[in-house]
Amino acid sequence: MSSSSSSVSFQTPRKVVKKVLSLSQSEADGATVRRSIGRHEVPNLDPFLLLDEFSVSKPAGFPDHPHRGFETVTYMLDGAFTHQDFSGRKGTIRTGDVQWMTAGRGIVHSEMPASDGVQKGLQLWINLASKDKMIKPRYQELESKDISQAEKDGVKVRIIAGEAFGVRSPVYTRTPTMYMDFTMQPGSQLHQPIPKGWNAFVYIIKGEGVFGREAAAPASAHHCLVLGTGDGLSVWNRSGARLRFMLAAGQPLNELVVQQGPFVMNSRAQIQKAMEDYYYGRNGFEKASQWSST
Repeated sequence: MSSSSSSVSFQTPRKVVKKVLSLSQSEADGATVRRSIGRHEVPNLDPFLLLDEFSVSKPAGFPDHPHRGFETVTYMLDGAFTHQDFSGRKGTIRTGDVQWMTAGRGIVHSEMPASDGVQKGLQLWINLASKDKMIKPRYQELESKDISQAEKDGVKVRIIAGEAFGVRSPVYTRTPTMYMDFTMQPGSQLHQPIPKGWNAFVYIIKGEGVFGREAAAPASAHHCLVLGTGDGLSVWNRSGARLRFMLAAGQPLNELVVQQGPFVMNSRAQIQKAMEDYYYGRNGFEKASQWSST
């Protein structure tokens, strides 16, 4: 799977089938997020469960909380966040860094601002197949300098997962996923292949662009664009400023999704068991009751 920013004719171009403006809301301990995937207009987009654009200043943040049954991908746009978990792991991700966390059978962790001022980033939740929900937790962390990048004809891409312009990310995606940060100069165009059958969406960080078809109305920052079926996405930047957006696509799991807050399983019984395991410190949550972040 490769891509080109020159003229490409897709057999079935992907068009925008839903456009949602993500509005600011309070979350966790004083944090502000703009939620797009995971709200009533787009409750989920298999395999994606949630996308938040967060904006956090001390002392606000995301204090100690659990997860089971999915992955979280945190991508810092500006600033720094410190992550701690109940296994003793601690680290800080800074502007341009990414942390790909597979919660699997269970993690309790905190995510808090590591510097003064406003810390900004994106967090994407990706579901795990039923066979993977109880695997051992795992991390993949990349500093900004280690993220695969490519540039062609006024289009620059940072490849968190998947492949673009013939360049592939080293990140392993247990649920097959592509996740990319595109920046397009004024007057440029992009034609990015997306595997057939995968669900896909765009989240605009800055600027405005025309997505899907040349006659479409421009879409601007903080809009989530759900894409229809097809084999690729075309984008045109006809404005006088740079356009920056994320493109995410994933292979659907086609399994029942039952979610209760930070637990995502396949049945109500499994959710109940996850809550009991967390409460009683069992099946992956053995360290939960003895740990708190510093």
